[in-house]
Amino acid sequence: MTEMSAKTRKAIQTQAENLSKKVEHFTKAEIECLIQHFNSLLADQVSRGKAAHGLDRGRFRGILQNVFGLTNAMMMDGVFRCFDKDGDGTVTVEEWIRGHAVFLRGTLDERMKYCFQVYDLNDDKYISKEEIFHMLKQSFIKQPTEEDPDEGLKEVVEITMKTMDHDHDSLLSFEDFKKSVQAENLLLEAFGTCLPDPMHIKKFEQLVFQEQHEQ
Repeated sequence: MTEMSAKTRKAIQTQAENLSKKVEHFTKAEIECLIQHFNSLLADQVSRGKAAHGLDRGRFRGILQNVFGLTNAMMMDGVFRCFDKDGDGTVTVEEWIRGHAVFLRGTLDERMKYCFQVYDLNDDKYISKEEIFHMLKQSFIKQPTEEDPDEGLKEVVEITMKTMDHDHDSLLSFEDFKKSVQAENLLLEAFGTCLPDPMHIKKFEQLVFQEQHEQ
């Protein structure tokens, strides 16, 4: 048992060494902790008879909801899409660590690219009025007095597009989005919460980095 543990630890150290050359924002020791945490989550998933090579959409969404406090289904699907770079329907350990580097500690530029990708629902490199409408509709709460809340929402979409569409083509490109966020950082998550707040980041890092060091 001890020999297996030593082999496993050595494998994780080698894996962390390789990933530390590709991924920014984490130390090698932190990457080791993230690998161990991923392996624990994957083992739990496998024990339920599910995919063995990566975290599936359901397991991943559960983590976003229970650990990071995200609740919007459309946003959680977008976050999964950003992590799952090869689009195979699972998040591998490398995708897990690369994704968390931006999700937890990304620069403003990295987070802008990430949020834009979440909001680009059909992955055509533009955010349309229709996409903005669908995303905001998930976030808006219908008031009892409103007869047609969609009409009010359409007005918000028009105002938003007018504000952020710098080249006036009725579509938001990444450059449009970037200029808008640089002018007003609050627009980073204009169409829905897709990044964790500082409190949830701190709790996750304490859970993963401190707990794993104690093992």
